[in-house]
Amino acid sequence: MIQPNPIRILIVDDHAMVRSGLRMFLLAFDDLELVGEAVNGIEAVKLAEKLNPDVILMDLIMPNMDGLNATHQIHLKLPKIKIIALTSFTEPQLINKAIDAGVSGYLYKDTSANELANAIRAVHSGKTIFSPEVTQKRDNQSSPAGSPFFDLTTREREVLSLMANGKSNIEISEILSLSLSTAKFHVSNILSKLNAHSRGEAVSIALKNHLLD
Repeated sequence: MIQPNPIRILIVDDHAMVRSGLRMFLLAFDDLELVGEAVNGIEAVKLAEKLNPDVILMDLIMPNMDGLNATHQIHLKLPKIKIIALTSFTEPQLINKAIDAGVSGYLYKDTSANELANAIRAVHSGKTIFSPEVTQKRDNQSSPAGSPFFDLTTREREVLSLMANGKSNIEISEILSLSLSTAKFHVSNILSKLNAHSRGEAVSIALKNHLLD
């Protein structure tokens, strides 16, 4: 049986101990491969262009160029690269800025090894992954929950919540006991109502407007 190619990972963090810990973590999983390390956003952009990794684990607060700017630049130049914000900061404003910059996931550094490995696999497959705490954070400048502008049904809100947790259409259909075509229909309606072009953008809009509260 032919083994699939490992997921190629670029680590970006200005703390040597964090990079060392992530390096050791990656060695424990045969399907994850470390291809490079960067200590700031400037190096991250250069290495992303040079190495073209599948997934980047991106710290957000770094000297010279922070992770937000690096994520934005990489997303513009190399949109196929998936970026997971891996940080200790919980501020809602930072979370929203990271999502706007194009991250496909937002996890805290106390995430367990297995949770991080599963998040990398999920993001690589096209899903979005956010720590449960992220969906509870509020941005005081955002619209109130349940804004009539979006006009989502109760079922669509349930589907949207599962989308935010990285669930695929098949998983959504199984969890909510829906046919696959019905699950796809709800996802399509959500994207249309939120004027989003992708699942990740829909989740970003939902988080900023407290539709998941």
